[in-house]
Amino acid sequence: MRQKIAFALIMGVITTGIISFTLISINIGFVANFLVIWLKSWGMAYFVVIPAILIIGPQVQKWVGTMFQDPVTEEFE
Repeated sequence: MRQKIAFALIMGVITTGIISFTLISINIGFVANFLVIWLKSWGMAYFVVIPAILIIGPQVQKWVGTMFQDPVTEEFE
């Protein structure tokens, strides 16, 4: 469980940082207070995405697992 939480925290920092930076730079450009706007947006996105990764992530992993199951291997298990 600790690994899943650590993964969510690290992945959340990376993805929300990249996405928020990209979208803010595209939508408002590099204005004088860009850093403040970006950090505020990054913080809000981070606190939204961590629970999402922890709650939705396992469901997505199961779904992907079922999509890529090998039917031949399953017959012999």
